[in-house]
Amino acid sequence: MKQQKQHWYNYLWIWSVIYFAMGFFHILFAWLGLISFFLPLAFAIGKGSKGFCNRYCDRGQLLRMLGSQKGFSRKKDMPEWMKGKFFRYGFMLFFLAMFGNMLFGTYQVFHGVANLREVVTLFWTFDVPWQFAYGGATEPWVAQFAFGFYSLMLTSAILGILTMLFYKPRSWCVYCPMGTMTQLICKAKAGR
Repeated sequence: MKQQKQHWYNYLWIWSVIYFAMGFFHILFAWLGLISFFLPLAFAIGKGSKGFCNRYCDRGQLLRMLGSQKGFSRKKDMPEWMKGKFFRYGFMLFFLAMFGNMLFGTYQVFHGVANLREVVTLFWTFDVPWQFAYGGATEPWVAQFAFGFYSLMLTSAILGILTMLFYKPRSWCVYCPMGTMTQLICKAKAGR
């Protein structure tokens, strides 16, 4: 069997591992996740392409490495409903609503209406105490954003890994909210 040539970007999965490890030890590192949040949008707006998603996405590279190279994927096709526009756009809107809710919580802490919640919320439901990762060395709203953003990033990573385990390695990429947004941007730029 011919081995596929490895490019430098095939190792971007390391960034995902480092990001989650750093957030585990200190929650303020969660802010670095904005890099993974804004780069796909910048590629789509600037170049009108999904080049970031297709090649440089650290999460996509992690799923490819775990599923294809390490063999953790069942390599089955996803159900058609998960590939459909209704599910993809619905998930994107739900994800954006959760992002908006996170921003609102940060706004409340900033204005003193709510107290800092030192938890990571998995699947937008389960609060996991995370006090060990915060020492109180910054403004509470900065930490609140970090807790919320890390929650979103960790939840989406777990969803991606679960999808990879049951289906093809990069099945998450089919309904990834960032991928759906970049696709919409690219279509708008192309005038479709």
